[in-house]
Amino acid sequence: MEFKFGGSETNQKTVLGHPSGLFVLFFTEMWERFSYYGMRALLVLFLVSAIFDEGGWGWERADALVLYAWYTGLVYVTPIFGGLIADKIMGYRRAVVLGALLMTLGHASMALEVISDPFFYLGLGLLIVGNGLFKPNISSMVGQLYKTQGKEKDAGYTIFYMGINAGAFLGILLCGYIGEKVGWHYGFGLAGIFMFFGMLQFYFAQKIFGRIGLSPKGTKDFDAIEDSVEEAQEAIEDTMDEAKRSKVTRDRLIVIGVLAFFTIFFWWAFEQAGGSMTIFAKDYTDRVLVDNGALIFKIFNTLLTVVPMLIITWVLGLLFKQTFAKYSLSNILLGTSFVIIWGIVIWMLARQFADPTPEVPASWFGILNSFFIIAFAPLFSKLWESKYNPTGPVKFAIGLILLGLGFGILAYGSLGIPLGAKTASVSMIFLILAYLFHTLGELCVSPVGLSYVSKLAPIKLVGLMFGVWFVSNFIANLAAGFTGSYIDPIVEEYGMTTFFLIFTLVPVTAGIVMLILNRTLLRMMHGIR
Repeated sequence: MEFKFGGSETNQKTVLGHPSGLFVLFFTEMWERFSYYGMRALLVLFLVSAIFDEGGWGWERADALVLYAWYTGLVYVTPIFGGLIADKIMGYRRAVVLGALLMTLGHASMALEVISDPFFYLGLGLLIVGNGLFKPNISSMVGQLYKTQGKEKDAGYTIFYMGINAGAFLGILLCGYIGEKVGWHYGFGLAGIFMFFGMLQFYFAQKIFGRIGLSPKGTKDFDAIEDSVEEAQEAIEDTMDEAKRSKVTRDRLIVIGVLAFFTIFFWWAFEQAGGSMTIFAKDYTDRVLVDNGALIFKIFNTLLTVVPMLIITWVLGLLFKQTFAKYSLSNILLGTSFVIIWGIVIWMLARQFADPTPEVPASWFGILNSFFIIAFAPLFSKLWESKYNPTGPVKFAIGLILLGLGFGILAYGSLGIPLGAKTASVSMIFLILAYLFHTLGELCVSPVGLSYVSKLAPIKLVGLMFGVWFVSNFIANLAAGFTGSYIDPIVEEYGMTTFFLIFTLVPVTAGIVMLILNRTLLRMMHGIR
């Protein structure tokens, strides 16, 4: 009997029309993103918070943002090596488990910062290495669940992407709240707890994937596979020798280079979210709510939290129905993690409702990105399928311009902040609108870039081109933190409005240049759309 999907017989049982194994990966990735974004939401806030009053380290903003730059930059470099290690040595599954374990230990180490400072830096290092092993390989397993390259696989990746955003949303919301309101080490530790649950539920359910993700030498018919791979590589090399020299291939590689270059400008500005925009939320935004404003926030935040939780819990129930008989321990561990998360959600909401004048955590604004992605992704998907679907370069241009407009809103909202001011009380609406425009820009850039790399690169060079893409993200994140570290001298001499105008003018200019290059790039794609 031939299976429709890759993996075991149990994996042929579907959840929402997709193989059950997809949702094992969905929840594993969700908890990993919970841990990453939960920690990312706290990092700069913890470092710049006062030692005695707020329990932080009392760093200067510049120093905190430089450390943030190196951390967020390096997590885009290690996946290049993590993918190679999985391909050549241990396979995807072992890499995912080892990466998850290292990240769990990393969070535990950061939670011990109250004992000794070196634990904090050790934790960051473990998170960077663990992410390199985990991130590229779990995504590769998603693709191998499907035997075709059509819309079914695209839809599978879309569901997986929703897991990413669900994890980011909950991580920022809960780790941020507990870190700011209860204790920083509790926030760091909470992120690690759910990374641990994610690792365990994956480990005890991994047989659902059959031989997907195993080390090549761990399969019985490895020799046959190796021979066929070598024959395929030789055939590809023979045909690629002449393609390499062709103008079409050269032009398409140039287009990838151009898109990678312009994506640096996008993420350079976008990644201010975890750096200078977090500082703006903490020190320059009026986050204390009273009367009707407090009630509206409480109701909105409750709906914002409970509705996604209900949807995810429903999906969890569907997965249990299909896999509990075979993988009961994995299901029990996953169910336990959700019981804990529901308990924390109810506790947090009850605490907020009991406070007559709640203060919105500075980290809370970070959840808006995930919320807006979930809200607007279906609309953009429909638009891209319609006759109004713009070209790739135009999408990039629109994304860059929308990103710049978001910072323009922050620049306008900052007009009343005096030169050199360390605090202010700007309305929250400016940050909310900025995150909206930034997310709309992300939906135009992020999925499009990766898609064009896979379409434009020759088969033999796809891995290399994705490596180039990762390097561009490394450069962007590193530059984002270093640029943000100049917030104090710029605000002191020129004002906060000027600081945000930098991130307005550069992306908008880059977007305009991309529009000018549109026809040239389309011609160099030679029929790829």
